[in-house]
Amino acid sequence: MLSNLVGGVFVVILFVGVPLLSLATARRPDLRRLPRISLYLSAILSQGLLTLIGIAVMRLSPLTFRAVGFRTVHLASLGRWTLLLAATSIAGLAIFLVLERHGWWPPESELVELLIPETRAETLWAVLLVAPMAGLCEEFLYRGYLLTQLTGWLGSSLWAWVLSSLCFGLGHVYQGAGGILRSAILGALLGLSVLRTGSLYPSMAAHFLIDSVALAWLGPRLLRRESRP
Repeated sequence: MLSNLVGGVFVVILFVGVPLLSLATARRPDLRRLPRISLYLSAILSQGLLTLIGIAVMRLSPLTFRAVGFRTVHLASLGRWTLLLAATSIAGLAIFLVLERHGWWPPESELVELLIPETRAETLWAVLLVAPMAGLCEEFLYRGYLLTQLTGWLGSSLWAWVLSSLCFGLGHVYQGAGGILRSAILGALLGLSVLRTGSLYPSMAAHFLIDSVALAWLGPRLLRRESRP
């Protein structure tokens, strides 16, 4: 069936294509010469394009927006899950960065350091555009489409949760081995809320908060920076 074939190709793109592209991008020597806002714009456009492709693939299948998690959730539940996910993830990220600062965890890749804002304009870009786009696009792709599709194929929400979390980690290969593990753990936490509530909205809100705090506050204060020419 055409929808299954297209869906399978898109899942392979998420598992293999995105990590390979991420790795190739991280190795580009010209990145350090690009303005930081250009890097932000590139990330926004690439995430947006991948999301549009994901929506097109989803529309070719029996899946609906509601089926992949775009469904309302009680306000109290939304607030509880958002705060729990954000607080747990931000605390965990702070611990990882402190360990990295003391040399007890693999250092961040150069690309991660290049993404940390240094001016007020860059911070605004990070908080108002980069973080919301990541929260919307990545949650739809990994906790919405991929988690739902794998659950249907495997007949197991547990294995779908594990594999979608692994895929999310691999998508952050540009952050190095430590970043892959850290992102996979984050993906598992965010996926847990989707499984429990049936909605993407708590994970989207939490993802936005996590990235905002990481880019605008944790990164500039805790990330060890190497001297650059």
